[in-house]
Amino acid sequence: MPRSKNKVASHRRRKKILKLAKGYWGSRSKVYTVAKNHVEKGLLHSYRDRKLKKRVYRQLWIARINAGARLNGTTYSRLIHSLDVKGIDINRKVLAALAVENPAAFTELVKFSAN
Repeated sequence: MPRSKNKVASHRRRKKILKLAKGYWGSRSKVYTVAKNHVEKGLLHSYRDRKLKKRVYRQLWIARINAGARLNGTTYSRLIHSLDVKGIDINRKVLAALAVENPAAFTELVKFSAN
């Protein structure tokens, strides 16, 4: 009896990898063995960078809050501490948006927390 190779499943597997490699340059999008390596590497990067993105955004928010705080005569750490002492529970994303988009409201918040 001849060996069964299940061509349908093999073909689907290859098509799936080549579909993921669409848009890659040269043989990376055409040759299965090359595409497989680059798709795997790309998936590893995307997994890692989903975690990294959260870190990068938090750094950005902190930098924006610090810039806004320093315009109002305080620092980031003093501002966060005074907000915590006052019991104002506002996250860094919202604080950064206030500092950039509505400086007047941010100034009021800084003044309120400083008293």
